[in-house]
Amino acid sequence: MTSRPLANKNIQRFAAAIFMAWVAVFILLFYYTLNFNWFISVADSLITNGLLALACMILSNMLGYYQPKNETILFLFVLTLMLAGLITFISNVSLSYLFVDEVTYKSFLQLSLIIRFIIVFVFLAWCALANILWYRLEEQSATQERLLTAQNLSKEAELNKLRHQLQPHFLFNSLNSVYALTIMNPKEAGTMIMKLASFLRGTLKRDDEVWVNVGEEMEYIQLYLDIEKVRFSHRLNIDVKVEEETIDLCLPGTLLQPIVENAIKFGLYNTAAAITISILVTLENNMLEVTVQNPFDPEMKAAGGTGFGLTAIKRRLYLLFGDEKLLQTRATEENMYITTLKIPQKQ
Repeated sequence: MTSRPLANKNIQRFAAAIFMAWVAVFILLFYYTLNFNWFISVADSLITNGLLALACMILSNMLGYYQPKNETILFLFVLTLMLAGLITFISNVSLSYLFVDEVTYKSFLQLSLIIRFIIVFVFLAWCALANILWYRLEEQSATQERLLTAQNLSKEAELNKLRHQLQPHFLFNSLNSVYALTIMNPKEAGTMIMKLASFLRGTLKRDDEVWVNVGEEMEYIQLYLDIEKVRFSHRLNIDVKVEEETIDLCLPGTLLQPIVENAIKFGLYNTAAAITISILVTLENNMLEVTVQNPFDPEMKAAGGTGFGLTAIKRRLYLLFGDEKLLQTRATEENMYITTLKIPQKQ
């Protein structure tokens, strides 16, 4: 907001410097080259260039409020011609009246009339062109700024939408788990509901936090795993390893929970055996790397779902970093499903 007035002041100072230099050049030209006295030289230069400066200010102010389109350039050309003619006429009449007794100078005025008109017209045309380019560059810059602001707002709105969509996605799955638990193990249903309430309360507190550190996110994940362990009991084992140097690193909030949920779905939903889900958090090449690994049965299909969780994560990563390859999944020959999440860290 403060740069534009500063730029305008600099332009005004530059224009004033050009005007003074132009006046000085004309004075010296009249005095040393044409051999007129100082009074004639100064008067001619000040009147002619003063009127020219006034016409330039009129053009500049007009173009500041009205930018001609391609079809109205002809109108601007005609206006410049009219202003050049008016300046030449006024300066000629004024100087003729002021120096009515100077025969030599009056003769010079008549002889130089066309040349004066051409010089004034060229200067006005240059002034008009410079102003058109200046204001159009300002307009283009303002348009790009508005577009960038709109894009940022749109990206922020989509990120918020994705974050809020993930919560109902998890809530629906958790409610299904609570329903199943009330049938299979009613005594544990109350514990799971309390865990779920604490988890959602923590989610609401974190709702305004786009970025969180690894320590906070792992506490959040542990609460989610506690909920799932209530349901699956001894069948679900968790192996979490977090390198000490990663504790204070940052990542987008609520990003890991859908990945861990996906690992549980693929690892447990179609088997009665106990499994171990491994979570490894490391720092590699200034990238926070989270690896989630779970076993899977290639002959069994995972429980049905919309697949929204991982898709939403990829979309969030693309909006935040412009890279769709930060989340990758692969299956090994040992029937292990590995999901790798990479988060770039600021230097």
